[in-house]
Amino acid sequence: MTKQKVVLAYSGGLDTTVCIRYLQVMHNLDVITLTIDCGQNDDFREIEKKALSVGCLKHIFIDSKKEFAKEFIIPSIKANGLYQNKYPLGTALARPLIACKLAEVAQKEEAPNVAHGCTGKGNDQVRFDLAIRAKDPKLKIIAPIRDMNLTRDLEIKFSKEQNIPVSNEAKKYSIDENIWGRSIEGGDLEDASFEPPKNAFRFVSFSNDDIGEIEIEFQKGIPIAIDGKRLNINDLIEQLTRIVGSFGVGIIDHIEDRIVGIKSREVYEAPAALAIIESHRDLEKMVLTNHELRFKAVVEENWSWLVYSGLWYDPLRVDLDKFIDETQERVTGKVKLKMHNGCLRVTGRKSDYSLYQSDVSTYNGSSSFDQGLAKGFVELWGLQTIMANAIANKAVSDE
Repeated sequence: MTKQKVVLAYSGGLDTTVCIRYLQVMHNLDVITLTIDCGQNDDFREIEKKALSVGCLKHIFIDSKKEFAKEFIIPSIKANGLYQNKYPLGTALARPLIACKLAEVAQKEEAPNVAHGCTGKGNDQVRFDLAIRAKDPKLKIIAPIRDMNLTRDLEIKFSKEQNIPVSNEAKKYSIDENIWGRSIEGGDLEDASFEPPKNAFRFVSFSNDDIGEIEIEFQKGIPIAIDGKRLNINDLIEQLTRIVGSFGVGIIDHIEDRIVGIKSREVYEAPAALAIIESHRDLEKMVLTNHELRFKAVVEENWSWLVYSGLWYDPLRVDLDKFIDETQERVTGKVKLKMHNGCLRVTGRKSDYSLYQSDVSTYNGSSSFDQGLAKGFVELWGLQTIMANAIANKAVSDE
């Protein structure tokens, strides 16, 4: 009897490699492994060799770097996508893309099942499951790590029993990486007071004491150039990762609220994401009105929460994108950044759409602002506050 097929989202790491064997042994399925390149700089030939060595029926590789940047990262830049004002959503943005490809390949390969290596404690299970069901609700989703309540020590033990090689990095940390950033979890990092060792990081340098300056140019909210040199979005992100990271900038270390209710200590490195979002936010402050900025801040928080929570395909996220896109029509200009010993700050900005006018703001004699107009404004602005205090004071005196 012919076995059923399952398409497994395969990274080449410990979790998904263990899943191949579990799907074979526990579910009696022929496993097709699928690896999506979102800019993680892995050795994809070695990943394929590893999958085949563990016994997968077939391995499929898809280069989705351009699609990831265009369809997922650019909307996140426009939205200043930061979950809890810290995490630039690197992994969260990639999961719906991988899930979509998983569903597409399953249909092409006539596989009624798909699988992933997510645990029951993490966010990715939600992101994968909801995106897969949004694309093809008929697919059966299998998650061996979650379904069997496996822990990393049990996975390593099972790997040894099955003669599956385990890297030293896998023994220390759980790593996820793409062009927008890198997440580092597990091991000693589960102690919230433990400082991550330097060798846990890949993009960030700790030995550069120089001061660096760069200029990022935006057109309608999209970064298009570094120091006057135009680049496509993928090359621009890769170059910023190298430049910004070389000055020690890009580490995020915070306590994060997961979707499933667990508080977790999360460590990320995302030099390009932090530099771009900081620049983009600053440029928006120059060209958008105070009313637009206040409302957009509410939209950004909800947009980031939706993406983090696995609701990329929810209609609300699409609706919010329409508003965000409209605000970006004037977000065109240049922003200068200075970097030194892990610190990054904006040092200048300019735009043809700037609402900042020096002849209005200046304290010099050239000012075009009529200060006499302010007196009446102050009276009206605080009118209700003054009246409320007067009534309260009268009530106290009457007692």
